Amino acid sequence: MATISLMQLLQGYLKVTSDRQQLVASNIANVDTPGYHVKDVNFQSAMQQVMLNGDDAQLGPAINDVEGLPERPDGNNVNIDREGLVLSQTQLQYQMGVALIKDQFQTLLTAINKE
Repeated sequence: MATISLMQLLQGYLKVTSDRQQLVASNIANVDTPGYHVKDVNFQSAMQQVMLNGDDAQLGPAINDVEGLPERPDGNNVNIDREGLVLSQTQLQYQMGVALIKDQFQTLLTAINKE
């Protein structure tokens, strides 16, 4: 098992949150598609893939249908309120990842300037 740097881990974290944001946008876009079921990323599984494979991780196995959501008569289970909440959560997670990367660059800059 290869070890990955903190920067690679953070890059993978941003990829997972970005991919999740795209999935949520797809869910919202399919709000009127009969039979469409909400998809989401299993965050823990996706981050395990990142830790094993670095930023080359593929999220395919970590993407799944969300179970237990009420369906409309047409078989669609997209709830705009839920998707808006998930989208907000994902945006906050992404902003946190960006802040952590900025902190890492600031640490590097400080180390360089002390030389």
